[in-house]
Amino acid sequence: MSILVTGASKGIGLSVVSSLIDDNRDVIAQYRSTPPPLEHERLTWWRASFEPGATAYLPAAEYEAVVHCAGVVELGTCATLSEQAWRDHMEVNLYAPVRLTNMVLPSLRERDGHVIYINSGAGLHTKPEWGAYSASKFAARAWCDTLRAEEPKIRVTSIYPGRVDTDMQRGIVAYEGGEYDGSQFIAAQTIAQTVVSVLHTPRDAQVHDISIRPR
Repeated sequence: MSILVTGASKGIGLSVVSSLIDDNRDVIAQYRSTPPPLEHERLTWWRASFEPGATAYLPAAEYEAVVHCAGVVELGTCATLSEQAWRDHMEVNLYAPVRLTNMVLPSLRERDGHVIYINSGAGLHTKPEWGAYSASKFAARAWCDTLRAEEPKIRVTSIYPGRVDTDMQRGIVAYEGGEYDGSQFIAAQTIAQTVVSVLHTPRDAQVHDISIRPR
């Protein structure tokens, strides 16, 4: 059986792939354009775009879990962000995970499977200039909660990290006019280890939500 990981070419996604391989899992890892940076006998790379109208050919496999790590963020006020920016957030952060999960849902049902969505602290609260991103993450939170209630044969977990040391975070800090110091943020590997821990939850329980913040 395989675990499907999206947004796997860097950041949290790549760390999740590495941790799953270390946990002796077979992984199918999605990337959009960046060449895969890792090779392993347990790893199959899958190039796919989840933009509207894109064809997402899914490799044939028996899926035991899907971990949604792909995401986009563009900061700006509600008055100045373009309508397209709002759509892009919803497409990548919500619609694509919904579509992909529905594609593998029969397999997940058969195998007591697991859906893990890497949300954000912005999916629990928001602040100025985070409106579009927060809206998509709030919506994803509602989707995960509903999916959990509708699908008793699978488990659904939302993980809400605070700021993580990633390229995305570098862009956010640059936008804010700050000086980047990755040591002030959560390591991507920490989030990955959390994902593995959730997957090891005994079958008589499920973890609904995990909130993680930098110390």
